[in-house]
Amino acid sequence: MDIKSLLLDELKVEIGKLNEKPYRAKQLYEWMHVKLARDYDEMTNLPRSLREKLAENYEYTSLKEVTVQTSKIDRTKKFLFALSDGNFVESVWMQYHHGNSVCISSQVGCRMGCRFCASTLDGLERNLMPSEMLDQIYAISRSTGERVSNVVVMGTGEPLDNYGNLLKFIHMVTDENGLNISQRNITVSTCGIVENMKRLADEKLQITLALSLHGSTQAKRRELMPVANKYDLNEVIDACRYYFDRTGRRVTFEYSLVGGVNDTDEDAENLCGLLNGLNCHVNLIPVNPIKERDYVESERRDVLNFQKKLEKGHITATIRREMGRDIDGACGQLRRRHAKHTGP
Repeated sequence: MDIKSLLLDELKVEIGKLNEKPYRAKQLYEWMHVKLARDYDEMTNLPRSLREKLAENYEYTSLKEVTVQTSKIDRTKKFLFALSDGNFVESVWMQYHHGNSVCISSQVGCRMGCRFCASTLDGLERNLMPSEMLDQIYAISRSTGERVSNVVVMGTGEPLDNYGNLLKFIHMVTDENGLNISQRNITVSTCGIVENMKRLADEKLQITLALSLHGSTQAKRRELMPVANKYDLNEVIDACRYYFDRTGRRVTFEYSLVGGVNDTDEDAENLCGLLNGLNCHVNLIPVNPIKERDYVESERRDVLNFQKKLEKGHITATIRREMGRDIDGACGQLRRRHAKHTGP
C-alpha cells in the first residue's frame, strides 16, 4: 500500500492495524506532508520499531531528482524526476510577484494526442498516484528551499483522465494538516472530458478549471485535438457553463496560437461568439514549437491583434508570460530528450 496517498483518516485506520497509538498517525502524516521527509529514517520522533513495521508493510513514495534546468531568462526551473518503476515525470517551478507556482504532471505520458504537444507523442504509460503528484511539489520545495503557494496541474497528462487520484491529490494538498494550499490557488487543466468536468463541478471545490480550447470551431478543434472527435465543442462549452453555475468559479480558456492555423481575424470573431455571455478569461499562448510537428508560433503582431479583437468583443484576454522558453519549457520536451539519450 502506498502510504503517502492515504488521507489522515485512512492513515489512522492503518496505524490501528499495526496496534499503535492513534496519535502516531498525526505524527506520521506531519512527517510526510509538512516536514516533507524523504524516508522513514528521517522520522526521528517515531519509535524505531514503528518505522521498521512501516517499512515492512507500506511503500514510501519519494521521487528522485534526475536533472534540473534553470532558465537564464527568468530563473524558472524545470525538474525531471525518476519514479520507483523507472518512469520519468517533469515539473516546472516558476516565480511570480504573487508567490511561487509549481506546474505538475498527472500522468506518465498522455493519450489525448493534441497535435502541438510533446507529452502525447509516445502515448500514455500510466496514471500517477496522489503521492507522486504531491511529491513533485515536496521535492521542489526541498530543492528550492521555498514555499509553494500556487499549484497548476497542467504538466504531462490529462488530469481528468486520472480523476480519482486527482481528486484525492486536491483534498490532500489543500488539507490543513498538510501543505494547506488554498483551493483558490489550485488550477486544473483539461482538454474537455465532459462527464468528468461535470463530476468535478458537483464536488463544488473552489479550484480554477482551465479548458484547453485551442480552436474556435468544432472543425478547427478537431484538426488540433483528437478529443474533439468524441466531444462536440458546444457540449464542452455547456460543461464550462455548468462548472460556473455549480461553483461560482470563472473558467479559464487556454488558447495556443498556431501561426496560420487558429490565429486569424475569423478565429477571433468565432471565439467571441462561442464565449459570449460566459464568465471566463482567455489565456493566449504563443505555441511552443516541437520538432516532431511543423506548427509555428504566431507572429507577435498577430497575437496582439487577436487579443485586441477578443477585448473588443468583451472577452477578457491576456497573453501568457512565457516562462522557461530556453529550458525545454513546454510539456514533455525534457522527458523525451532524456529518454532519447538514455534509452536502448
